[in-house]
Amino acid sequence: MAHVELELEVLAPGESDGVEPTTGPPAGAAAWASPSWSPPAPQRPAPTSFTRWAETVFAADEPCLVIDRSMTIVAASASCCALLGLADPRTAVGLPLLDAGLRLVDFTAARSELTETEVDKIPPLLAVTSERQARGLLRVHQGDGDATVDAIATPLLVDGAVAGSLTFFATV
Repeated sequence: MAHVELELEVLAPGESDGVEPTTGPPAGAAAWASPSWSPPAPQRPAPTSFTRWAETVFAADEPCLVIDRSMTIVAASASCCALLGLADPRTAVGLPLLDAGLRLVDFTAARSELTETEVDKIPPLLAVTSERQARGLLRVHQGDGDATVDAIATPLLVDGAVAGSLTFFATV
């Protein structure tokens, strides 16, 4: 049978000529002074689906909108702004949805502005408050006329909680 002898030696920190660890700074006093090692850069948090949708909406040709839980515009496509009579996409961001120029009117002949109770039921807001998909028709007042718009909205989640909604629009 083969015989093996082992000898262990205790070294003070910095005296090792052994293999460098796979994480952290290299071992040994000389390695600390090495210009080739630097601490790892701080990591940015991973993008959420909410931020990815916002980035996508800004670049989209289709009329679409992302609002957050407080009903503030996070992203809007240029075609959405034109369709809904909103400010330019860059200036609409950060404004509450109803303060960005959106004028909703009812479907009566009088075309009265919607009440607060009725506004709470429009798809982008309803998707946030109900935490479910929402769909409906909107009548948007633009300058001299009105446009009827079909809207379908879905809640956007971050860590399992509703963070806002994504809405697509189409003229009817």
